[in-house]
Amino acid sequence: MSAQEAEKYHSVQINTFKQTEADLVTAITMNYVEEALGIVQAAKSFGMPVVISFTVETDGKLPTGQTLKDAIEQVDKETGNYPAYYMINCAHPSHFADVLASGEVWAERIGGIRANASKKSHAELDFSVALDEGNPAELGQDYIVLFDKLKNLTVLGGCCGTDARHIAEICKSALQHRNQVSLSV
Repeated sequence: MSAQEAEKYHSVQINTFKQTEADLVTAITMNYVEEALGIVQAAKSFGMPVVISFTVETDGKLPTGQTLKDAIEQVDKETGNYPAYYMINCAHPSHFADVLASGEVWAERIGGIRANASKKSHAELDFSVALDEGNPAELGQDYIVLFDKLKNLTVLGGCCGTDARHIAEICKSALQHRNQVSLSV
């Protein structure tokens, strides 16, 4: 779908949101930048704040091969930095932590993570016969690395394979990190 097709397609739903008390449009699991661009343009045309959440493969790149950095920078450039912030979802932190660069403008635009419980690739998960629950405690610890790299990270959650155990560990890590930051300031 081109950016123009995506804008037309998503405009109907975003216009519906505009007619309600909705205060934000969030598009999750974006696989390619053109759809994200169309959603942002549609949201912008209706004056709705928007969040774009990209997914990445095990190499930290979008399924198209585009880097996360390039995707965020392209959307910002082509929309005048319109998204309120960006997120990453439907990928394990081990798939993208290495591509995040502290202090870079594009990384500072990331405000949310909804990680998968499993370290498996999307292809491996698609062909799995059983749910891979991953390791809840390890996932929580993986978020600490993300807190250190993403200074504006405020939206936390889980995606595929996560349950209350994973969310509890993520929250425990967030509190632990907050306390460490408070003590060192």
